[in-house]
Amino acid sequence: MTLGSGGSSVVVPRNFRLLEELEHGEKGIGDGTVSYGMDDGDDLYMRSWTGTIIGPHNSVHEGRIYQLKLFCDKDYPEKPPSVRFHSRINMTCVNHETGVVDSKKFPLLANWQREYTMENILTQLKKEMTAPHNRKLVQPPEGTYF
Repeated sequence: MTLGSGGSSVVVPRNFRLLEELEHGEKGIGDGTVSYGMDDGDDLYMRSWTGTIIGPHNSVHEGRIYQLKLFCDKDYPEKPPSVRFHSRINMTCVNHETGVVDSKKFPLLANWQREYTMENILTQLKKEMTAPHNRKLVQPPEGTYF
């Protein structure tokens, strides 16, 4: 996020940005079907995060709860976090053996911009679950993990 008027801009430091995201994630997002927070409250660098997506209606994902891990390295938000499903899922942008979201197959990560947030990633993944190529794919048994 940049602030300023005219031609000037101020780049918000990484930790302030992550604190802002943490506050937003703790308050809840939209309809409550997507949430995120820190994995370890003692992590001073705020690198490890957990996300949750409740599967969207009218898809094979309906009613399922998916857990994800997001890792914001020191170059976040300039570069996207790594994103990995902990819950097993069958989607075209997710590696079937590791659960890693393939940035080449997930446009938000492939075309990352500093203004994007972890919330954007989770809501876009939820939206991707309803895409024609994902909405009817046979899913692994519920409650299985990578």
